[in-house]
Amino acid sequence: MASARARVREYLFVILATLLFAATGVFAESIEHSWPQFNGPDRDNISRETGLLKSWPDDGPSLLWTANGLGQGFSSMSIADGTICTAGNIEKDTVITALNTRGKVLWRSKNGKAWTRDYPGTRSTPTIDGTRIYHQSPLGNIVCLKTETGELIWDVDILTKVRSENSRWGLAESLLIDGDRLISSPGGPEACMVALDKHTGLIIWKAPSTDELAGYSSPLLVEYKGLRIVVTLTAKAIIGVNADTGELLWHVEHESYADENVMLPIFHDGCIFISTLATGSVKWRIALEDGKAELEEIWRTKELDNHHGGVILLDGYLYGASTVRNSNKWVCLDWETGRKMYAETGVGKGSLTCAGGMLYTLSIDRVMGLVRPASTRFELVSSFEIPEGGKGKSWAHPVVCNGRLYVRHGEFLYAYSVR
Repeated sequence: MASARARVREYLFVILATLLFAATGVFAESIEHSWPQFNGPDRDNISRETGLLKSWPDDGPSLLWTANGLGQGFSSMSIADGTICTAGNIEKDTVITALNTRGKVLWRSKNGKAWTRDYPGTRSTPTIDGTRIYHQSPLGNIVCLKTETGELIWDVDILTKVRSENSRWGLAESLLIDGDRLISSPGGPEACMVALDKHTGLIIWKAPSTDELAGYSSPLLVEYKGLRIVVTLTAKAIIGVNADTGELLWHVEHESYADENVMLPIFHDGCIFISTLATGSVKWRIALEDGKAELEEIWRTKELDNHHGGVILLDGYLYGASTVRNSNKWVCLDWETGRKMYAETGVGKGSLTCAGGMLYTLSIDRVMGLVRPASTRFELVSSFEIPEGGKGKSWAHPVVCNGRLYVRHGEFLYAYSVR
């Protein structure tokens, strides 16, 4: 009997300790699903987490904590090893802020001057790479910082380095790590893309100039039939660059309204997809021959013209908010044919992420929605408004990591429990 009681006490203690540690975020390392860069580990914006809520209370999931003082900006969050990292304008500086999983500020570090022109604030999301963090400011200043302390390791003004000019609304690219290399796409007369040594900031290769400025997209690393390709959007085209040599493999014109080529491309089954403002969506097949690559168009449509909220490919269908053709509605396209399955209002135009098989949609006006993805109909399961207080539109992409939903709006970051 005594042995049985001891087992019960031990069992209850384990349950209590688990609940306590989960609430405080102390033990998260063993189960943490990291989100170390913009759009997640694979840059497909899909979390592999399970055990998440399939609906929310009327007033939304439980708000665990709120962090303030992040500065004005539209940067999303990167999360790894118990560190949450984002960026914003604080007074006249671009400032990177690191927090722990309880919302406490660990350190702040400057990254050059702030972007104070149209739509003031940061754009890029920091990239966490183990013991180092990388960030590119809207003015083109790249820093490498120590993850633990925020101490500067090296920095480089990439626009000055390659004699380029800035884009109209500032650089928005979230930097890509490829082994020992850091990929940036500054555009201009010398190079459309460069690979830096991530340890020193020195240039390893330059991809030939396409005589275009940078777009607002972030690069994607693709491996197809043994060829490693970095794909991104310039101001007026989609380009593919050999990740090992810097050779320009393709340059295909793709012009959008006001040169707003923003979306991070999607790669699947040998094909590339993008969607941009007014111009719409295009799917190409990568054709390879003798180490050379080109794009062959499969289909295009204006039914989905995504602005800057991103598009997700899930189970054979594409989901994203349209702008012009379908007037700020959420659109579903068939991946194979490009056929529109539906266009529905939902929470209104915005950004999204995917976790636990559900779509988390955030409108530009602070409304968060939980959507059950389906090709036959649009189902908004739950929605709520995030608190007032943040300035400007809620453009920062939401993140779901380790059972929490993170929503950034201006200087505020909100952490909700969705496990």
